[in-house]
Amino acid sequence: MTSPATPPQLHALIEKLAVVPGVVAVALGGSRATGSARPDSDWDLGVYYRAGERPLDPNDVRALGYLGEVSELGAWGPIVNGGAWLTVAGTPVDLLFRDLDLVECWLTEAHAGRFKVLDQHGYLVGAPTYILAGELAVGRPLRGPLPRPEFSEALGASASRYWHGRARVSLMFAAIYAQAGERVSCLGMLASAILCAAHSRLTSRREWALNEKRLVERAGLRPTEGLMSTENQSAVGLAATVTQVSVAIGIEPLRPR
Repeated sequence: MTSPATPPQLHALIEKLAVVPGVVAVALGGSRATGSARPDSDWDLGVYYRAGERPLDPNDVRALGYLGEVSELGAWGPIVNGGAWLTVAGTPVDLLFRDLDLVECWLTEAHAGRFKVLDQHGYLVGAPTYILAGELAVGRPLRGPLPRPEFSEALGASASRYWHGRARVSLMFAAIYAQAGERVSCLGMLASAILCAAHSRLTSRREWALNEKRLVERAGLRPTEGLMSTENQSAVGLAATVTQVSVAIGIEPLRPR
């Protein structure tokens, strides 16, 4: 039965997706699943298939006849591996294609505290492979069985350590760029440091972060946004900003020598 959280105009879409060849499950995801959505937020639907049995054919999704853009598999990157932007009776709906075979592999790795961070469209510091576990953990299954993973202590420890170390490296490079008066590169490295620090805080609390939306706010680092708005482009001014950000996130830059 369709979740009561979904509006009536989505019911027919969910039923049609559930019987698309290759689809094994459909789940409500994103802010609508967690209860943090705004009135104008999109509706995210995870569409799960098994490539080892029958890969999803995007043409079958296009054949449903909804207005919008449907990607090829792999077009959106290695983690967010494809999907669609549809409009259903005036309601914006995002479909997220997921290979459950691949997802389950990364679930096993995540439980043991192992993961990779991959280059992914829409992610400034990359997408950790454990977000696939997070999608299942916070999502609401609508059709078909899906695993319901927990955030393991091993993952919390390894991920927090990884992101903390990466924040230190970003701060180091921010200081190097500041000394050279390279404003764009300096601020880019500071943004990286802040996001990595936010990841470190959330993973230490064993909280899932599926993307970088509201990541800084959730980690309690929103005051850093004011530091990033400095108009001082001198080397001295940039260096001062690096120090201020370092203090704000509570992480010292890596000092190789």
